[in-house]
Order: sequence, then structure tokens, then C-alpha cells
Amino acid sequence: MSQILVRFLIGGVAVSAFAVLGDLLKPKSFAGLFGAAPSIALAALGLAVVTDGASYAAIEGRSMMAGAIAFFAYASLVSWIMMRYKFKALLVTMCSIPLWLGVAGGVYYVWLK
Repeated sequence: MSQILVRFLIGGVAVSAFAVLGDLLKPKSFAGLFGAAPSIALAALGLAVVTDGASYAAIEGRSMMAGAIAFFAYASLVSWIMMRYKFKALLVTMCSIPLWLGVAGGVYYVWLK
């Protein structure tokens, strides 16, 4: 239970710090980039180093990079389709999730396995 509390506290502080950083930058659209994912990733890696050691944190970091590659492919496709064809966001995002999963699985199979 104490590890969950530590994750909560570290994550909250990190999210708040990155939100302030994002609020200071121009344009304001950067605020969302700094609000969640990087701060949670850093908090999780920091806690992994403290609790499980650097080698475990390295494995987590590689997995995070694989997820980021898959998300980049997904976000690029969704952006392109929405700008090009003007489809509704819910339809495009839901139909593109298999791409995200496929790229993540491919990166896992090629790079992490």
C-alpha cells in the first residue's frame, strides 16, 4: 500500500511540475504534451530505480520507448486521416487502434523479445 501512495505523490508532483512548464511555454497547445505522459513516465522510472534497481528500470524504459513509437504511428495516421478526409474523431481513433496494437506488437517482437 505504501508503494501506491509513493507513486501517487511522486506522480502528482511530477504532473504539477510539468503542467507549470507547459503553461509557461508558447503556444499553449504544448501544455497537454507536458501534462501527463512524460511526468508519469519519469515518476514510474524513478520509483522503479529505487524499488527494483537500474536494470529493471532500463527494461521499463525500453518498453516505454516501444509504446511511444507505436503511439507516434497511431497519432500520425489519425492526424493525417482527420485533416485529409474530415472524418469524425471518434470513428478515426477507434478504427486506428488496431494499428497502434500492431505496431506495438511488431516493435515488441523485433526489438524487445
